[in-house]
Amino acid sequence: MQETPTVETCYGPVAQKVLQRARDIRLLICDVDGVMSDGLIYMGNDGEELKAFNARDGYGIRCLLASGIEVAIISGYSARLLEDRFATLGITHLYQGQSDKTLSFKALLSKLTLTAEQVAYVGDDLIDAPVMDQVGLSVAVADAHPLLRPMADYVTRITGGHGAVREVCDLLLLAQGRLEDAKGQSV
Repeated sequence: MQETPTVETCYGPVAQKVLQRARDIRLLICDVDGVMSDGLIYMGNDGEELKAFNARDGYGIRCLLASGIEVAIISGYSARLLEDRFATLGITHLYQGQSDKTLSFKALLSKLTLTAEQVAYVGDDLIDAPVMDQVGLSVAVADAHPLLRPMADYVTRITGGHGAVREVCDLLLLAQGRLEDAKGQSV
């Protein structure tokens, strides 16, 4: 059995084929619950829903945007707090309440005139599988559903909501020779 060639990164070894795919990525699409957040839903006494988001993920997203890589959110969930959070990060492509994420995916390809191979997608559950099957780089977070992880080109070492998106952002920037540009950057 032949060993897969890897490259050592700050997150550990990454298969060269993953970094090769990451070189061509022009759009990162993320799910929200279980990817951008830890998947927990906090409920206040008044019924208000709260979510925690990781600041490192936000910094990684801003670095991607500053480097010219688009970022989009496709979520089965819908809430005003998502609009507020992602607007502060500069994300303009937000699709909420999507039970069929492939429709939003195809709309994004058309809107941005991209091919599926130029897209990376980060998911955590089976609702994400149809889009992950179509993109150039499919990513599952470390704590994704056990049936989703084997479908992914890359599984993060970090769990959803705790910096997994930052890990993906760093890998995209590394593959494209732009990771050093992010150091000390105020975005």
